[in-house]
Amino acid sequence: MADRWTVTVDKRVCVRTGLCVAAAPEEFRLDEDGQGRARSESLPASEEVLEVAESCPIEAIGIADARSGERVFPPSAAPSSRSVG
Repeated sequence: MADRWTVTVDKRVCVRTGLCVAAAPEEFRLDEDGQGRARSESLPASEEVLEVAESCPIEAIGIADARSGERVFPPSAAPSSRSVG
């Protein structure tokens, strides 16, 4: 597991449930519009932060390795084996 993660909340899809803040108030806060936000640009990598992202009902929370930029959550979609034509 990486030491630090870059955690973002997509304002376009966040529906303001507040679950992230309720589950991890040390790591998330509500902004002036009532949407969840990470308290810092990068957060310590932890199971708690991952669980919060996984519990977001619309996957508005994205996590990437702060050093490499590699996506941690949501996982990349598996390539489709179906051809388009």
